[in-house]
Amino acid sequence: MKVCFLVQEHPFLDARIFQKEAKSLLKQGYEVTMIVPRIKGCLFDISGKMFVDSFKSDIFTYEGIKIITYEQFYPHKNLKNLNYNIKSGSYHRFNDLLTKIGIEQEADIYHAHEFFSLYSGIGIKRALHATKAKDIKLIYDSHELDPDPHTTNNQTTKIMIDMLQFMLKEVNYLITVSESIKAWYQNLSPNLPIEIIYNSPPLSPNLSFSKRNNDTFSAVYEGLIHKTKGNFNKLIEITEICNKEIDFKFRIIGGTKRIERDQLLVPSHLKDKIELLGWIDYTKLPLALSNVDLGWIDLEPEQSLNHRYAMPNKFFSYLNNGIPVLVNNCNDMKKFIESHQCGHVINKMKATSEDYADAIISLYRNKSTLKKMGINARKIMKDVYRWEEMEKRLFNIYNNL
Repeated sequence: MKVCFLVQEHPFLDARIFQKEAKSLLKQGYEVTMIVPRIKGCLFDISGKMFVDSFKSDIFTYEGIKIITYEQFYPHKNLKNLNYNIKSGSYHRFNDLLTKIGIEQEADIYHAHEFFSLYSGIGIKRALHATKAKDIKLIYDSHELDPDPHTTNNQTTKIMIDMLQFMLKEVNYLITVSESIKAWYQNLSPNLPIEIIYNSPPLSPNLSFSKRNNDTFSAVYEGLIHKTKGNFNKLIEITEICNKEIDFKFRIIGGTKRIERDQLLVPSHLKDKIELLGWIDYTKLPLALSNVDLGWIDLEPEQSLNHRYAMPNKFFSYLNNGIPVLVNNCNDMKKFIESHQCGHVINKMKATSEDYADAIISLYRNKSTLKKMGINARKIMKDVYRWEEMEKRLFNIYNNL
């Protein structure tokens, strides 16, 4: 059974797409091909760094998975025409490279990972049916809510939602990442089969959580540093406030995108309080997350439904390593934390540096509560949410198709 992943904007080594889903399907015996974008002739990493000296071939095999590359295009600039193409019921005007290369693969199942790769998937499905009498199956893997009704230009949102309603009629199965996003899609397309596959990592080695330093209290942030998530100025303020009362350190795993890297400057008086590990290999995350007391997530749910409904990779990375999560009031993470008692939620959509610092100092002074949260975090990952359980859901979808 041949599977073809359609990728329009993500890096080809994306944790969810390559490290988990593609590798799991390969292990299960599927022949997996990924069609992925280049930027100015280069593939790019999760950090935004260009692979200038590696992965130069247009087509190659990496860790058993066939990779086919194309120069990234920007279809959002031509929305009205794309909407017309979707509503036409035909494949003739689908002339983008992702559609063209996808048709050539003649796969059995196509698995699209973004709104615009789903558009190409519709063109592929129609073309193969019309020209090869081949009825392929199409999966839409919605990593987030796109369009996000709270953040996108109104006219753009209207066109994209209109397109989405038509495209979902030709989708065989939808995968997403949270209960709230699932409910949003069910409202849009009530009869479409939908499964949640959380952004969980494989269960990490059973690291010794008891070896954490009892005197120094440490928090970690994993992922992209950006003004709307992982705000660096807020992180600095939290560190300054906490250190007025306790010995507190912050560890950053990840950072800014390549073009913003110079903006991540730690003030001289906090050099020994903020540790920058940079972007690290996916398999080395558990070690980088060791000896940490708390995992920090700060989003903007007032401005974004994606943020309100988010269940991000970092959330499960923390829990996987027995690290309780500290987060502001985001619907799905709040429900999860309250259900499993694996972290602390600040009951504000817009939490301040002072709010986070107060919570950190309080947790520092209640080590027994924090320890129970960490134990609960590790247990719920081991029993229910680890990737080894999520991939069973993935296999079930593919088996049903």
